[in-house]
Amino acid sequence: MKILDYSALALVIIGAVNWGLIAFFSFDLVRVLFGDMSLLSRIVYALVGVAGLYALSYFGRVKNEM
Repeated sequence: MKILDYSALALVIIGAVNWGLIAFFSFDLVRVLFGDMSLLSRIVYALVGVAGLYALSYFGRVKNEM
């Protein structure tokens, strides 16, 4: 389970950095690396989105550990 947690966290961080680059510099790193809505960029966006949804479960686990 820890591998899944760390993978999801890494993808959420990648997504956050990408959104920060878009907001501050109008620079979409995923688009630059993988193309404008190519299959690969859609997969990256989808993985980041699923990781974000999975990261919601962190709130329940943090609450249970307190």
